[in-house]
Amino acid sequence: MSGTPLTLTLATPSQVWFDAVEIVSLRAEDESGSFGIRTGHADFVTLLTPSVVRWTCADGSIHYCAVDGGVLLVSHGTEVSIACREAVPGDSLEGLETGVRGRHASEADAARRARVDQLQLHARAVRQMLRYLRPRAGSDGTAADSVGGMLP
Repeated sequence: MSGTPLTLTLATPSQVWFDAVEIVSLRAEDESGSFGIRTGHADFVTLLTPSVVRWTCADGSIHYCAVDGGVLLVSHGTEVSIACREAVPGDSLEGLETGVRGRHASEADAARRARVDQLQLHARAVRQMLRYLRPRAGSDGTAADSVGGMLP
């Protein structure tokens, strides 16, 4: 098995970020702490904590990806697969930090916009209900109830 390269596949529901990328080693983190994977590792499955996954390619370059948790699977001692809800890849820790901060800021902004939209929709609904429930004047000057009948 030592001649067979280790491959990494990392995917979220909306995108496959890395598909069978050849790597030399990988570091990840689960509830028990940080661990490493190299070719020939025993098959296993673990739940990742929100953390940074790091791997080294054959050319010595190191790559990073922030994950919000997820599932890591090692198969046949040569395949590492990670499935998570969100991933932010980066080629440096500094760039990764910037990417994660940007993602959090855009998510917070989207949540604020959604709250404003929800409040505006609620206000429009209340105004419509008030218009419907407001007494209307009949043709003889008496008030009509909201369903069209005359009030005494």
